[in-house]
Amino acid sequence: MKNAGFILKIVCPDQPGIVYAVSQFLFQKGANIIDSAQFSDRFTGRFFMRVHFEAAQAKLDLQNLERDFQSIAQEKAMQAEFFSDAVKPRVLIMVSKLGHCLNDLLFRAQSQQLPIDIAAVVSNHEDFKPLVESYQIPFYCLPLSDQSDPRKSEQEAFLLNLIEEQAIDLVVLARYMQILSNDLCERLSGRVINIHHSFLPSFKGARPYLQAHQRGVKLIGATAHYVTADLDEGPIIEQGVARVDHTMDPEQLAAIGRDVECMALAKAVRWHAEHRILLNGQSTVVFQ
Repeated sequence: MKNAGFILKIVCPDQPGIVYAVSQFLFQKGANIIDSAQFSDRFTGRFFMRVHFEAAQAKLDLQNLERDFQSIAQEKAMQAEFFSDAVKPRVLIMVSKLGHCLNDLLFRAQSQQLPIDIAAVVSNHEDFKPLVESYQIPFYCLPLSDQSDPRKSEQEAFLLNLIEEQAIDLVVLARYMQILSNDLCERLSGRVINIHHSFLPSFKGARPYLQAHQRGVKLIGATAHYVTADLDEGPIIEQGVARVDHTMDPEQLAAIGRDVECMALAKAVRWHAEHRILLNGQSTVVFQ
């Protein structure tokens, strides 16, 4: 019989004795540490830790761990969270008319390459309904013409209700081209990941790959980040780049960009699902 596996995430002020306190607690619980990672940020004075462990005691569960660890967390001023490594987070994907990231996530989840359970897909277009339903996943279309569409608040209320009903742990914006309201961003803080192209230099507006081609860029890339009310300025989780040259036309640049976007987003989703990301102000600590 396989032992129960758990993950402990910790953020707290840096101080002596943190690793000892955690290790001693787990030893007293009869737990075996599978892997552990920690980081001390000398600029913020904060300490970050992720411990993956297994326990032979059948009675050891999340509720008991959280209760018994509480005194240590209070003493060290810790933000501490326990998770079961057997539980896949339930994911809601949102998409518009570019389906490469959606298709990639659907395939990775079905083939067990991503430890997630995709509960539903929401789009402001009907284009990918057949694809999503071929995976036997519910598809919801919430059409919006633009950001001023009067249906936006009503649809966001539907979205929040869907997230609650389906017990959604993570929302993934897989090239969803509508801006979430500030209120929605705040209510889902730390639970929404976005992917977008990111060039050096940056090109905004329509047809970014054409602009990049016209400027003769040598690097194109993508950024996966948590969504905040500040558009495209949330804590960065993962970035990917690819070298390009003058022989490539805008369509070729776009194709390379799509591949980079898929890889960056899949990594970000995996690391979130495996509880490897800890927020550090406007930045992140990612234990890969």
